[in-house]
Order: sequence, then C-alpha cells, then structure tokens
Amino acid sequence: MKRLLITGANGGLGSICRQSLTHLAETIRLSSRSDMGEAAEHEEIVRCDLADRAAVEALVDGCDGIVHMGGQATESNWEVIRNANIDGMFNLYDAARKHGRPRIVYASSNHAIGFYRQNERIDAAATTRPDSLYGVSKVFGEALASMYHDKFGIETACVRIGSCFPQPKNHRMLSSWMSYDDFVRLIECIFRVPVLGCPIIYGVSANDSAWWDNDAVSYLGWHPRDNAETHRARLDAEFGKPDPDSPDSRYHGGQFTAAPIQES
Repeated sequence: MKRLLITGANGGLGSICRQSLTHLAETIRLSSRSDMGEAAEHEEIVRCDLADRAAVEALVDGCDGIVHMGGQATESNWEVIRNANIDGMFNLYDAARKHGRPRIVYASSNHAIGFYRQNERIDAAATTRPDSLYGVSKVFGEALASMYHDKFGIETACVRIGSCFPQPKNHRMLSSWMSYDDFVRLIECIFRVPVLGCPIIYGVSANDSAWWDNDAVSYLGWHPRDNAETHRARLDAEFGKPDPDSPDSRYHGGQFTAAPIQES
C-alpha cells in the first residue's frame, strides 16, 4: 500500500499497530484525539476527533487501507458511545465511500456476543447478543460495514477482539486471549488475501479452551500460534480457582454483562 491509516493510534492496540505494521505501506498515517509525539520518517500524524465529519473525510483521503482502532474502547454513557462509536463509525465509512473505498480492519469486540454462556461454542453465524452499550455500538459497526460492503463494495474484516494483551490477566482470558503476535499476523493476512469480503473474525489465539470457531475464515490463511493454556498454572497460583457463579465464569463477555447503564 501507499498509505495505511491507523485510527486510535495512541491506544493500546493502536500503539502495537504503529510499532508493527510499518512494512505494510510506504507511509503510515496515524490518528488520535490525543498527542502522539513526533512523527517518524515514514509517518504522518493527524489529530482528529471521529465525531468531526469534515475532519474524518480529510483524514481518509489518500489512504489505501485503514486499521480502525479508534473510538470508545470500554463501556461508558450513551453520549460518549454515540459520538465515538456510532457517529464516528458512520463518518469513517462514508469518508471511505467518497475516497477510493479502501479495505478496512474494524476493531469489533467479543462484547457483541457477550451474553453467550461459556459452555456454548459459537461461530460467525451466531446471532449477536451484546452485553453493554459498548457491545451494542460494536454490533452497529458490524452492520454498517456489511451495508457499505453490499452497497459500495468496501471490504471489511470485522474482528471481534477477545482479550489482546501481552499475556492473560485472569482465568476468563484463558479462553478469550489473543497475543500481540497473533493479532499482527491476522492484520497481515487481511491485507494480503486477494478477496476479503466482509467476514466476522474472532480475534483469539489458538487457546485450548476457546469459545469461538473461525472455520468460516480459513481462506485468510491465518493460523494463530500462541495458546493461553501455557499461563494456567501462573493464574491458578496468583488468583486461585475462579468463582463459578461470577460473570467472568458464566458469560463470554464476563463482567460487562453485570455492568449498569452509566448515566450521563
């Protein structure tokens, strides 16, 4: 690619993308609402609020691909969710429609299906069951991506990210964890495959106890290599056995299923 846009480049996964995706394009355009420091020789830095439609149109112009990590990353009140993940998502896709229809990696979330129980293994055809306003916003984003694909041909990988950290932080993540290396390999596959379409992909490593089935996207050639099971003994020693009645032990979405609606 000539130019790859990474939104949310100051966030946890956005920062990983900034460090690890430089080989995918001649120029990496980085976007965030907050300061991103000095630009490297191969970088362009653009401060942008996704709720600002005109600013987003200018941001997307000239980009061959987009890794959309921007937006509200946790549960919040409706105003915050709406501005970042509803209006911001629409602004991004309509800008993409107007400026070359670049391929997009959309950071969806496991919270789009968070109310499935942990004894249920699901695939991309499972009905959405969001566990929060945040989860609802991710379902909206998947639906928007689907419509822009069917109507305008914009290809999107909707990646329902599980728990992407250097290592699992609790027992729930023995099932939901995705390593940074597997995450980067997934993005490489998404931009390398000749025809992407608009698939739902579960962002999860090759965990022994994973709840999610990615057989439908085998055509990507993505083969996760890491396994959270190697961390089980450490988690047992650190936390003991988990409470079987806790939301973290009952639902895919864990504690999000029990979170209250936040007032503005």
